Amino acid sequence: MTVRILVPVKRVVDPNVRVRVSSAGAIETAGLKMSLNPFDECALEKALQLKEAGVASHVTVLTCGLPAHQDVLRTALAMGADEAVLIDTGAATATLDSLAVARLVAAHVNEVDYGLVLCGKQAIDGDVGGVAAMLAALLGWPQALNASALDAIDGGWRASCGDDAGTATWQLDGPAVISADLRLAEPRRVTLPSIVKAKQKPLATREADALGGVSSARSHVLKLNDPPVREPGLKVDSVDALLAALADRRVFESVGV
Repeated sequence: MTVRILVPVKRVVDPNVRVRVSSAGAIETAGLKMSLNPFDECALEKALQLKEAGVASHVTVLTCGLPAHQDVLRTALAMGADEAVLIDTGAATATLDSLAVARLVAAHVNEVDYGLVLCGKQAIDGDVGGVAAMLAALLGWPQALNASALDAIDGGWRASCGDDAGTATWQLDGPAVISADLRLAEPRRVTLPSIVKAKQKPLATREADALGGVSSARSHVLKLNDPPVREPGLKVDSVDALLAALADRRVFESVGV
């Protein structure tokens, strides 16, 4: 089985950078380093491993946003992706939500014969994690979310997925949408020669209007604040003092014990 794999990716503030909320109630991104979403990096790495194993013949990366977002696509190309697609969403980029992104990606998938869409389970900026499930529903494809292991089987895929109840193994027949946990693969390092080679790889730009346009946002951010300052810890001298402190703060009542 040799298939084409699509890896949707997102440009986010670098995870090693501390962000702040402006007085206007938005994340201050001016001057901050931007990078490829870590979960998407793991998905891309697994896609590249599947290609190297002969399971896939072609790996395409795609992002929705502005021309400035090409930098993460170039990073993905330097990692080893064969081509990249930017869906230019113009002024609507600021209000893109999971459903709008899923609809644009689905419109692209319907034009190309992909055998697998492999994406990160969530983006570290919004932590919504809704694109994969919505995309699978729009395409009518089987899905496996939060995959920590993935193998190709005859005519489909076998994925191990973790949730609050433990780990489940799923078999998906035919084309599928799978979202990656950080445990799925360790992203490779990008080298200088690969960055130079990436500049020669194809990067196409498509207007969102050609794919049906950007749908109106179904979700909105009402308020954004910095997290509260963590209170200092309390030191106790004995077990009895610890139990008294826990009882005084009604810790067990708050968790339903």
